[in-house]
Amino acid sequence: MSDESSILKGERAALWHGRFSEGPDAEAVEFETSIYADSRMALDDITGSIAHAEMLGRQHIIPEEDASKISAALKDIAYELESGKLSIDPKAEDIHSFIEGVLTERLGDTGKKIHTGRSRNDQIALDERLYLRKAIPDLQDSLITLIETLSEIAEKHTHTLMSGYTHLQRAQPVTLAHHLCAWCWMLVRDWNRFEDALARLDYMPLGSGALAGSGLPLDRNSVAEELGFSHLTQNSLDAVSDRDYCLEIAAHISILMTHLSRFCEEIVLWSTEEFKFIELSEKWSTGSSIMPQKKNPDFAELIRGKTGRVYGDLIALLTMVKGLPLSYNRDLQEDKDNLFDAYDTVFSCVRIFTHMIASAKWNDARMKESCGGGYANATDLADYLVRKGLPFRTAHEVAAGIVRECIQSGVSDIVKLPLENLLKHSALIGPDIYEKLSPEACVQARDLPGGPNPARVGEQISQLRGFIKKAR
Repeated sequence: MSDESSILKGERAALWHGRFSEGPDAEAVEFETSIYADSRMALDDITGSIAHAEMLGRQHIIPEEDASKISAALKDIAYELESGKLSIDPKAEDIHSFIEGVLTERLGDTGKKIHTGRSRNDQIALDERLYLRKAIPDLQDSLITLIETLSEIAEKHTHTLMSGYTHLQRAQPVTLAHHLCAWCWMLVRDWNRFEDALARLDYMPLGSGALAGSGLPLDRNSVAEELGFSHLTQNSLDAVSDRDYCLEIAAHISILMTHLSRFCEEIVLWSTEEFKFIELSEKWSTGSSIMPQKKNPDFAELIRGKTGRVYGDLIALLTMVKGLPLSYNRDLQEDKDNLFDAYDTVFSCVRIFTHMIASAKWNDARMKESCGGGYANATDLADYLVRKGLPFRTAHEVAAGIVRECIQSGVSDIVKLPLENLLKHSALIGPDIYEKLSPEACVQARDLPGGPNPARVGEQISQLRGFIKKAR
């Protein structure tokens, strides 16, 4: 049997120990602690406690002099934590217990007044929201940097031809800039999703107590104003058991990781000898322990792999809450591990991806070569016939017949067929067909908003610049 825990004997007894005559087993204490996960919220916990203490003084729930002493001591604790003078005790039950324990050591009974009118249930709900209000904008900033990086690369490649793909088969000519802008717009949506999540975080839960609020005359509005919240949570039961913000942010992170993973899949493909569209910097590649010639896109592969880890975090959070009755249950302590892991993972992946793509070199000639062969201009042939008055379905059949002849004849591109062969399929085809079916002409013809025409891509880049400027 393990020695009895010092949880009741020590100076920093558990906040809930009063009803118990003996403490839990030491192994039980170690099992239930969350200090390793919630210690990153120490300063947020102090920020919320200062606002709470000052409100207690203004409301004359505790003497104003005591409120001032508590506030000053909490500020000292925050300074000492930031400077390294004070270290968080890893044996503390949670960050709330640690902060309150240090406060009580310094102020005695006055320090014990800090928990008046609140519970750890509404306290942790506040701490998480305060932390996320700082963390999410940092992630958004890193996204803006990535979008800007991709936009700058795109601006240099508005005329760099490449094949677009469906089903990993060559489909139609586009440009590298058009392709990169596609990824930018995905990341813009990711940024906006986080912005929406911040709006739903903007509700202050303190004052909800354990589940039913408080009988003391707390001024929740003043605390919300002090902490910069626009709204109060509307229901105390919901406020202490709500983890929608954790689920939502983890879901948004998962979608962002999906986008990064898809992009990394293309980077892996494009860096092969078979494609050779991109050459990654040696700083963002690795070698082989047995094959001396290898240059592997390991960082792209790791980001792709870490996506599964983030999905696991989301599923763990969803599973944790799916069967919980109202209101608070200790299961909710497990939210922080998965939420913080998802956040830390995506934050590092965005930064690594930005460095990797910024330092890469693009093989313009190889990308242009991909537009030849595969009959990527077949749709343009059909469009050509439509302009001559042929119904599209008929034009599609004519173009398909020409492609079939190319395949049977071993001809790799429609424009390599003699005009007399083309005329057998349609008398509407003229000598101008060869000019109309060049990759450059195919791209130029797609002069619609959102299309690959260089001028239209330039419009996208301008829109992205406007978004970046506004977001910053």
